[in-house]
Amino acid sequence: MIKEVLVVEGKMDVVAIGKAVEADCIITEGFNLKPQALDAIEKAYKKRGIIILTDPDSAGERIRRFLTKRFPEAKHAFVPREDATANNDIGIEQASPEAIRKALEKVRTMDWEPKNTFTGADLLRAGVSGGVAASQRRAQLGDILGVGYANAKTFLLRLNHYGVTREEFDRALAELECKQK
Repeated sequence: MIKEVLVVEGKMDVVAIGKAVEADCIITEGFNLKPQALDAIEKAYKKRGIIILTDPDSAGERIRRFLTKRFPEAKHAFVPREDATANNDIGIEQASPEAIRKALEKVRTMDWEPKNTFTGADLLRAGVSGGVAASQRRAQLGDILGVGYANAKTFLLRLNHYGVTREEFDRALAELECKQK
């Protein structure tokens, strides 16, 4: 049983999560975020804590940003795009139980005072920005680090805001290189 309450977008996300772990969930119903949903999220946030587990798409990111501003101590879990895509659809409901468990094992908390450990030059050197395969490498590195897929600018923000260390980054990059050989 997961202590925190998972915040997800839809009913089918709850079904997928139920196949992976035992957890209480609150449904946002997309970006609607009705007052009663926000009230339930706030109560869970204050009482047990929340983990935001939105779809790895632009709508999911908008919901995540909105909730993060409102609930700054929330935890975050990211299911990689390729693990959440099936039948020409993307979402948590498409993810396997294993992918959901893996995302929940890599939960991170946003630090509002970023460390500025990483720069755009680090992303270029790592091949996750500015190159032909940069987007794919960034998605794979985001999966290994548990910060999800993002464009280069957002990926850099996540590295610095979610407490990724230089050592962790280097290990993940080495793992990525091994996978690509």
